[in-house]
Amino acid sequence: MSPITQNPSHQRLAHAPGRPAHGHWILGPGAVGRLLAMRLADSVPVTLIGRRPPPVRLTLTTPEGERETRELPGATLESLPPTPPTMLHLTTKAYGVEAAIAALADRLPAETPLVLWQNGFSVQEALTRTWPGPVLCASTTEGAFVDDTPADAGDRAGDRVGDRDQGIIHAGHGRTVIGHLEGAYPALATTLAGILSAAELPCEAVEDIRVRLWHKLAVNAAINPLVARFRIRNGQLRDRPFQPMVEALVAELAAIMAAENIPSPAGGWSDRVWDVVENTANNRASMLQDVLAGRPTEIDAILGPLIEAARRHGLAVPALASNYRAMCPPAS
Repeated sequence: MSPITQNPSHQRLAHAPGRPAHGHWILGPGAVGRLLAMRLADSVPVTLIGRRPPPVRLTLTTPEGERETRELPGATLESLPPTPPTMLHLTTKAYGVEAAIAALADRLPAETPLVLWQNGFSVQEALTRTWPGPVLCASTTEGAFVDDTPADAGDRAGDRVGDRDQGIIHAGHGRTVIGHLEGAYPALATTLAGILSAAELPCEAVEDIRVRLWHKLAVNAAINPLVARFRIRNGQLRDRPFQPMVEALVAELAAIMAAENIPSPAGGWSDRVWDVVENTANNRASMLQDVLAGRPTEIDAILGPLIEAARRHGLAVPALASNYRAMCPPAS
């Protein structure tokens, strides 16, 4: 892909002339969206947006066990604030991003910066090509999951979601990197990294976010489909019969990365994958959570780009293909 010319006007948090922008919109009130909203609320005005009314009150439980409850402005796609945002964070699943942007297009100035927090590597390139404003990609190791248990035991089953006090568990501290796929908009990325870091979400603006996303994609591809397919926690991949399955995937992934000229991590791909397995041994991967909840998974966003890259380079990837077929059975 040819380098994208950087427009100096996008170095600040842009908005359309005559329509003063205000705050950060966070589209997708799942784990990452709730964590962002809770952490950013002390620094910038935030609005949490969902298909249904997001919870009015959120309780954040920190990795240290501390609890913080606050009320946050919420909206749906049909009840957006009249003032456009300075920045839109997209924290929906990968398969929902383009539809969400289409639904918002007539409410957003073309210069609005987008921040993509998705797993995989599909919507990142697509929106970088098609959105007229800046598109930053984020990769995070922050651990979080949603706790929808009402805090008030008197809540009734018929209460609206927006009326209940709901939670977000910040399960583990991590780090976030952020940048443009072609290294554009460095000042904007640095500004946002500073905002996130000040909000207790350590973040670094990087020029090589494309490489970082490929690295995360490869690790996710070696772990997530297997644990979702066999409904196991990450640490169980160290047991037979799963360990040789992981190694077969790592060999195929290393070949794809080499063909794509993506540098391998220090210590090699096998060490990187097993380090992540070790560090997340008790975790239930997001894809496993989706399977257990009966939700669609991000299998296409994670395995799709890798299988397509293998096809382009004439590489045989039977292990990747087997996982893809297992997670995407043919329609009956």
